Amino acid sequence: MINTIEQFLAVWEQETAATLSCFKNLTNESMGKDLVEGYRSIERLTNHILDCADGIPQEASLPIEHTKQHFTQVSELIDAYVSATDKVKKGVANWTDETLQETTPMYGETWKKGFALWVTIAHQAHHRGQLTVLMRLAGLKVPGVYGPAKEEWEAMGLPKAD
Repeated sequence: MINTIEQFLAVWEQETAATLSCFKNLTNESMGKDLVEGYRSIERLTNHILDCADGIPQEASLPIEHTKQHFTQVSELIDAYVSATDKVKKGVANWTDETLQETTPMYGETWKKGFALWVTIAHQAHHRGQLTVLMRLAGLKVPGVYGPAKEEWEAMGLPKAD
């Protein structure tokens, strides 16, 4: 759970940068590829990540405006994602550390607002992991997020990873 605004902002900055590093390796062509039957395409998955970036916090009563959007062009997706994540950063300025302990109805349950922010981060990381798999299937470069990706590992001249 997120217990302070400062903690949230530090983690949010890192996690949004990680997501942007993935988005920046996408191509417009890759967005429309249906890579795994019965599963989201890169386009659908990235738009879901975008939608929830400010949608979950807004649902938790963060005072921001959320509008569901859908993009097929990578540059538009990136611009919208940066805007959405910036809105969240600005919105939490209206909350205090004490606000994070308040409860709010969320998806048929009652969550602390700090938990809702943690879920926002974890949800994004979860789907970013799925995105990197789809990126590999599409032949795209996958950035290292929590450590070097295979290509980055090799470029450092390190022995083959187990």
